[in-house]
Amino acid sequence: MAITTADIKNGLTIEFNEQLFQIVSFQHVKPGKGPAFVRTKLKNLKTGRTIENTFNSGVRIDVVRVERRPYQFLYKDEAGFNFMNSESFEQISIDANLIENSDLMKEGQVVEINVHADTETPLTVELPPFVELKVISTMAGEKGNTASSNALKPSTLETGAEMMVPMFINEDDIIKIDTRDRSYYERVKK
Repeated sequence: MAITTADIKNGLTIEFNEQLFQIVSFQHVKPGKGPAFVRTKLKNLKTGRTIENTFNSGVRIDVVRVERRPYQFLYKDEAGFNFMNSESFEQISIDANLIENSDLMKEGQVVEINVHADTETPLTVELPPFVELKVISTMAGEKGNTASSNALKPSTLETGAEMMVPMFINEDDIIKIDTRDRSYYERVKK
């Protein structure tokens, strides 16, 4: 399916230079002189790299039909990460390169997998915006430092992920993490 630059929107998957890209952001520009154009940031779905590209106004762009499907993370092995479709119970294995922040996934977690609808090829795996994980190890907070939330210390989570947490977090605490920027969000009440 082809569209023009007037139909561009964030999250759209397009075929560009014989590769698949997702539109991260775009801006329509109408300079005082010369034709209008659209400035875009595109994320390569195979490599994960982001590039910038400018399309002249009115140019035709090939859109790829992508379906979001719920899958449950089962386990990791030498072939990659194994998931089960929550509706059909079909199992697939996905390479770690297609999963951003894979170390924040725990077994049983439900994720969204974007699948190329025509070829049934998995493109990307998206974690939910927030996950809750248990702190396995961390340093003890120093007296007087525990009330401040801007003092951070290293910690290891149940999935093996390492991240900085506030000083008042202890071992066995469950914390909520923002998967979009890998930051501590809050401590979960038990």
